[in-house]
Amino acid sequence: MTEKSRYVRFDWAIKRILRDKANKEVLEGLITVLLGEPVTITEILESEGNQDSREDKTNRVDVKAKTAGGEYIIVEVQLTKERDFFQRILFGTAKSITDQISIGIDYSVIKKIYSINILYFDFGYGDDYAYHGVTTFRGMTKKDSVLRYNNEKEKRYISESTKRMMMPEEVFPEFFMLLVSHFNEVAKTPIEEWMEYLKDGAIREDTQVPGLQAAREKLAFMSMTEKERRAYEDYMISVHAAKDAWDTMRDEAQAEGRAEGRAEGRAEGRAEGRAEGRAEGRAEGRAEGRAEGRAEGRAEGIEEAKRENALKMKADGMPVELIEKYTGLTIEQIASL
Repeated sequence: MTEKSRYVRFDWAIKRILRDKANKEVLEGLITVLLGEPVTITEILESEGNQDSREDKTNRVDVKAKTAGGEYIIVEVQLTKERDFFQRILFGTAKSITDQISIGIDYSVIKKIYSINILYFDFGYGDDYAYHGVTTFRGMTKKDSVLRYNNEKEKRYISESTKRMMMPEEVFPEFFMLLVSHFNEVAKTPIEEWMEYLKDGAIREDTQVPGLQAAREKLAFMSMTEKERRAYEDYMISVHAAKDAWDTMRDEAQAEGRAEGRAEGRAEGRAEGRAEGRAEGRAEGRAEGRAEGRAEGRAEGIEEAKRENALKMKADGMPVELIEKYTGLTIEQIASL
């Protein structure tokens, strides 16, 4: 990529440039590609995540927008790992819902929310780079969809705000997760071209993908002022420094874990060795005991046979000298029988 065709990263652009309604075509294009239908943003809403301090450079940034149909879009970029990430995006959508309604207001004013999350760190164990979640209800036994509006009686469920019948998935929030670090494809589809830009800052000269055409015009590095370019480069230095710090902590933690694992392994090995040694010793002892017992038993059997034979010879009147010769018993042993 030449210097003239260099484009600023999306995470910096969404913080400094794309919050301006004049640049909404870029966001509209990304949302259009994800939703599969044209989206028009009518309002960019201020968000608590929009901070400009140097200390906040590596925190999440987000934009809230409202579509022509009154639906809300939350676009968040997360640069560093966060343990409770699922809980945080759930809280963000829940807060956007409660912000729409006041006590005593009918719930029909609540509009659908799309939560788009762009992650610049490894997350989860899936093989894909783009995930989509939507709430649906299915019968547990009949496997049908819930709330089919198909007769006069069910008209009471028609939304007052839309004046038409709505399904649950048209009301509940939808979630998109784009895992930038997981993308390693050759860009052939609109979503792949967007992922290529999110990861490498690359935009094709002949792109026809919604949003990327506007991005080529509005996010070109060389079209920025010198002050803006210095701010962007300072931001990227901060991002890389934070990533290096995280990688260092991760590597150190892994090294400590391996050392602890080896120590635990040695301790476990010694314990297992002692246990195996005791088991082997018991087995060898039992074997030796059985062998000694058999030998002693054979010796006792031989002595008993000698005494029985001596008794028979003595009963037949055989002289003591001959009994001693044939049995190996002493004259005293023969006399004691």
